[in-house]
Amino acid sequence: QVQLVESGGGSVQPGGSLWLSCAASGAIHGLLSLGWYRQAPGNQRELVASIEREGRPTYTDSAEDRFAVSISGDSALKTVYLQMTSLRPEDEVTYFCQYEGLGCYEQFEEWGQGTLGTVSS
Repeated sequence: QVQLVESGGGSVQPGGSLWLSCAASGAIHGLLSLGWYRQAPGNQRELVASIEREGRPTYTDSAEDRFAVSISGDSALKTVYLQMTSLRPEDEVTYFCQYEGLGCYEQFEEWGQGTLGTVSS
């Protein structure tokens, strides 16, 4: 079983920056990638960025050039980070960490609890 614990978030003014982190522990030996999704109320969850175990990142259009994903850790604990800069009011959504990995028989995913990033003047 994989456990994900998100931290960071908080409140910033427009134009400010926030760091999110997500610590993955437990049965993470089959890790393929860790990703960050965002979800506004009433909308579907959408991928912002993901990063492979080896550290290769992938960004979607929603990341623009304002977000950066990184990963650190070892075989017992992996942490994925999302650095968000030049924040706008529309970035005030809930951010979810996602784990994708290989189990004994199939690929599976786990989700973090979600972190709200507040952008307000």
